[in-house]
Amino acid sequence: MSFLSLEKSGRVATVTIERPDVMNALGDDGDGAAFEAVCAEIAADRSLGCVILTGRGRAFSAGGNVKAMAETGGAFSGAPHVIRDRYRTNIHRIARALHAMETPMIAAVNGAAIGLGCDVACMADIRIASEHAKFGVTFLKLGLIPGDGGAWLLPRVIGQSRASELLFTGDVIDAKTAAEWGLVSRVVPGDKLMDECMALAQRIAQQPPQALRLTKTLIRQGQTTTYDTLLELSAASQALMHHTADHMEGVHAILEKRAPVFKGE
Repeated sequence: MSFLSLEKSGRVATVTIERPDVMNALGDDGDGAAFEAVCAEIAADRSLGCVILTGRGRAFSAGGNVKAMAETGGAFSGAPHVIRDRYRTNIHRIARALHAMETPMIAAVNGAAIGLGCDVACMADIRIASEHAKFGVTFLKLGLIPGDGGAWLLPRVIGQSRASELLFTGDVIDAKTAAEWGLVSRVVPGDKLMDECMALAQRIAQQPPQALRLTKTLIRQGQTTTYDTLLELSAASQALMHHTADHMEGVHAILEKRAPVFKGE
């Protein structure tokens, strides 16, 4: 987990990609296992209510290491079936680990989010961008396709038309355009990015932990299931929530006109 740092502050965890010398490139052997490990640690800590994912230095993540591609070494070496299996057992493990996280996640996009880096940002539930951020899915410019599931993710974030425009052209857009297209919630000054994300994360983390995680699960399930199925899932989940202490705490807090104190019980 050497290139990923994990810090906890109260009920908020911050995960930072720590490869500033290569603009936080991803895809090296072992990266999938590292993301799985940090996501498992977060999942096991039921006290956490929100996660912030960001990058060290001037990039969020520039995606795959283009220099390594040119050398056809490391993660980009071997016959086609070897590379395919490497995607499955490494890069796809990054995508699956982040997408499966039950804890709400904010991507604090501090700089370039390109290719796999842009798709990693899309795996978060909320994206807040620095004014210096830029976004692109430039796979076609490298003669590649979005091999990390981005063709499934991006249309669900910004719609098929704009996702197709970005994917087909390989264009890179600035933070202002990203906000206009709904790729990010808002744009903030670079020196305020982490403060803004932490403030939002703390507001989210104040919510009742069980209901918070279940709400995220329902949002994710709603992307692929039918409305009737989601209604059934909602009814079953709601029945469980009615029997929690946090539900009664919320009810009494409203009646007593005070702030609730949720304990995950």
